Amino acid sequence: MFVDHAKIYLKAGDGGDGCLAFRREKHVPRGGPSGGDGGHGGNLYFHATPHLNTLLPLRYQQHLKAGKGGAGSGQNRHGKNGEDLIVDVPVGTQVYNKTHDQLLLDLNQDGQTELAATGGRGGRGNAAFATATNQAPRKYESGGPGEESTVILELKVLADVGLIGYPNAGKSTLISVMSAAKPKIADYPFTTLTPNLGVVSYREYHSFVVADIPGLIEGAHQGSGLGHQFLRHIERTRLLVHLVDVSDSGDADPVHSVETIFKELELYNELLGDKPEIITATKMDVANPGKVDRLRSYCQEKQLLFQSISAVTGEGIADLKDQIVQHMEAKGD
Repeated sequence: MFVDHAKIYLKAGDGGDGCLAFRREKHVPRGGPSGGDGGHGGNLYFHATPHLNTLLPLRYQQHLKAGKGGAGSGQNRHGKNGEDLIVDVPVGTQVYNKTHDQLLLDLNQDGQTELAATGGRGGRGNAAFATATNQAPRKYESGGPGEESTVILELKVLADVGLIGYPNAGKSTLISVMSAAKPKIADYPFTTLTPNLGVVSYREYHSFVVADIPGLIEGAHQGSGLGHQFLRHIERTRLLVHLVDVSDSGDADPVHSVETIFKELELYNELLGDKPEIITATKMDVANPGKVDRLRSYCQEKQLLFQSISAVTGEGIADLKDQIVQHMEAKGD
């Protein structure tokens, strides 16, 4: 199951209490205070790992707690420090505060480890309070509380290219042809229910990652269709390949399809409107020539990149790869 959203409670370890004790040993006159300090509470960390691609484990473990510090004891013995808790999350995970209005952490690098909650300080034992004028202090400290908070985790897939378009535009078929990904493919809408990632090899030394984003429809930013739950994944991509079905069974007006999806992206996040796109006419093996000409003319008028393909025959696939790589190289990627 693909889960890209989780709400969890974090609690770092509390510090251990300091100890109130005095040395009482034979042949040791005026032994003095000997209460040791408490151990520090454990910290809580998030660690980004490529071995996970979902937040599902955290859906069922919503309370995360690091270890408590041990109490100090006599003979100046320091309490044991609490064990740190390191929580593995997928690369691309973002951590927000519980009101979702502040980004706290962005784990977008493989192996990145970030402190999420700091453990409490261990309390001082009475030995720490001894002075020349107070040689038998009866003062000690309780351990400090560890940080605690409720946070929201969101996973945004990391991909170079995002495939977008109406349901049944051919996104899953294209990613299955371009890469080794094996998404579910069927002739009904919303076949794809989770983003699919595929690594595309290009010539000898190049490759890029493509994400198949589940189908968008008008009103997606308000929750229509599959809702806006997958729009966040588009934010990470550097280039969008906008697939438009130009077959007789496709949209009656391909230009309306392009403008509708473009509007949905802007309404969700206005920055998505500035993301570069390649408008791609799909199913050219059964294309309606009038739809192809209308879409091509629209792209020429708007100065948009255009490419026609057929995932069934392979027409235009190599040219589409060329356009993708040329664009990324031009942007310094």
